[in-house]
Amino acid sequence: MFFRMIFGTLVRQWKKMLMIAFTIALGSSLATAMLSVMLDVGDKVNQELKTYGANITVMPKESSVLSSLYEVEDGGTSGAYLREDELGKIKTIFWAFNIVDYAPFINAKVTLDDGSETSAVGTWFNHHMELPTGEMLDAGVTSMRSWWEVTDGKWLDEQITGSRNVAMVGTALAQRLGLKSGDTFHVAGAASDMQLEVIGIFDAGGEEDDRIFMPVDTAQTLGGLDGKIDSIEVSAITTPENELAIKAAKDPKSLTISQYETWYCTAYASSICYQIQEVITDSVAAPVRQVADSEGAILEKTELLMMLITILSLIGAALGICNLVTASVMERSAEMGLMKAIGAQNASVSGLVLTEILLTAAVGGSVGFFAGWGFAQIIGQTVFGSAITMRPVVIPIVAVLVLLVTLAGCIPAIRMLLRLRPAEVLHGK
Repeated sequence: MFFRMIFGTLVRQWKKMLMIAFTIALGSSLATAMLSVMLDVGDKVNQELKTYGANITVMPKESSVLSSLYEVEDGGTSGAYLREDELGKIKTIFWAFNIVDYAPFINAKVTLDDGSETSAVGTWFNHHMELPTGEMLDAGVTSMRSWWEVTDGKWLDEQITGSRNVAMVGTALAQRLGLKSGDTFHVAGAASDMQLEVIGIFDAGGEEDDRIFMPVDTAQTLGGLDGKIDSIEVSAITTPENELAIKAAKDPKSLTISQYETWYCTAYASSICYQIQEVITDSVAAPVRQVADSEGAILEKTELLMMLITILSLIGAALGICNLVTASVMERSAEMGLMKAIGAQNASVSGLVLTEILLTAAVGGSVGFFAGWGFAQIIGQTVFGSAITMRPVVIPIVAVLVLLVTLAGCIPAIRMLLRLRPAEVLHGK
């Protein structure tokens, strides 16, 4: 009898039940979309921010001390260097997969034919290397300096040029020397001099515009610095820092064993820096604080915005359900009064209404979940250019939210049922 009454109600009031299901589906779809994107947005935002440069700098320990004491920015001035043969070890740390790009830098002072001096910077452009893990890596400034504009010529391609004497020249220096793509010019370093071919002219919008960029081995030959590196810039996907990360950054030894394990196994910038120091001899790795802080702030604001949208959508769904269920109960007040008059208890009548609404909510919530999953993919492709990864935890979260919103929307109608007096209703009052 109970289920026959439910079926009868669903058939007789199918329009209202359809509207309730539609309202729940809207709230469920928006909640699913926002939660799916929010749980995946960290990696997506970090990937987007990686195009704006490195967020970790590695330099020799001795050079780092001098920089702190005397505000020396050029790590090579101290005579301390990192080892080029250890560069591959960066991709062997615990968070190796979070390191999306990195490049070494070596500075050599060179003299030009007009008598002026400038810096010849050796680095990777699109360097291909085999890692100790057996993986292949293509890394360098071509991707890490994506905002540089090549005004003449093209990016230096290490796969084509190899170890030839080639270089890219900043716009300011090129204008001063009258250089263009395809020209050659002479430079004299501390250990060697050579003719360099200009592959491209770049505009970086900073002090790099007065420098020469070339493959690492070319700069090392000019400066007599074989196998030596001044610094390494690392672009890594990181987790926003919290109190634990800040405490660990000051002194990892101050952490308890449990805190240390949590910190070490979380992709904080400080923990990635610590692990890099473990594999690079006599090095100091430090986050580029402006970049790291910006990433954390952007991520937190993005997640807060999505959380607010989810909450507001669920409140709207609850209000819509409240109006629809209350209207349904008012229309059926005579039926409910008759049920009470022949002996039905408040619990039975309330249970009947709740069962009807929860069945409707289950249908609407299921439809909304799949629609929301589709919306999440549209957001991922439109905003981030990639699919949103499905997190299994979204399913129970959405189910609980739909249940809570449905119950919250039914509260006024249930209160009306509890106050309903059979005699008054059956007499038309």
